Amino acid sequence: MESFILISIVTAIAGIGGTGMGGVLGSLFRKSSNRVISLLLAATSGVMIAIVCFDLLTEGIEAAKSFAGSGAVLVVGATVLLGLGVVALLNYVIDRTTRSEVPHTAAANHPEAHDDIDELSHIDHYNQHAAARDPKRDLWIAGVVIGCAIALHNIPEGMSIGASYAIQDAGAESAAFILAVLIGLHNIPEGMAVAVPLIAGGMGRLKAVLLTAASGAPIVLGAWLGLWLGDIGAVGLSCSLGFASGAMLYVVFGEIIPQAVLMYRSKLPAFFVIVGILIGMGLIYL
Repeated sequence: MESFILISIVTAIAGIGGTGMGGVLGSLFRKSSNRVISLLLAATSGVMIAIVCFDLLTEGIEAAKSFAGSGAVLVVGATVLLGLGVVALLNYVIDRTTRSEVPHTAAANHPEAHDDIDELSHIDHYNQHAAARDPKRDLWIAGVVIGCAIALHNIPEGMSIGASYAIQDAGAESAAFILAVLIGLHNIPEGMAVAVPLIAGGMGRLKAVLLTAASGAPIVLGAWLGLWLGDIGAVGLSCSLGFASGAMLYVVFGEIIPQAVLMYRSKLPAFFVIVGILIGMGLIYL
């Protein structure tokens, strides 16, 4: 029960607190990106990569050896692909549902990969409606779309925290808290992307901040799921660690690193990713 309460508080701070802080910044400055955030995201992604590869996956393989033997790597690898596939599918559904609103992304010759930071964070929907002087209701809907996308992503992110805590050793608990801090930092610019169109759509600043913070709440549900799966035995622990790792790797390589690069448009974020990996290794092994 104590673990349940602790992990709930930690993930609530990371999810609700992180997006809420972004909402506050968005309501004050109405700016969703800058170079400082780019480098912060890059370093954060590097630490996440280190924790996933040197902690979560190795623990998952060790747990899988108790029931799969030499096939442990295959079992964890399959769950990694499952986690990656589920989050990729969620992104595909959101993109396909909303891309018709924006002529640029809906064009037949437009590449599937996002080539603009606003496109990646779905704030391009808000920009399109604002440029066309559409009714405020359309601006508000753009904010809701971004909020829903963030809410869906927060579930597997929460699973990574819960599954880490379920390993039940001091190092794993530290990794869980580090992940929570990193995810909270990652949620700040996402919260800004939600708050800006909501406020532009006519919503009061306080209400917009509260709704933005609420979009981070599903991370707590994900943490509960990861903790529960980890507690039911070696099978549940290895599968939850693998699934959460796959989801996190998709978020890192499919969203956070591209977001950092598009914000800065230089090779410097790549350097900070490597620095983040080294920091993560130090946190795990020192």
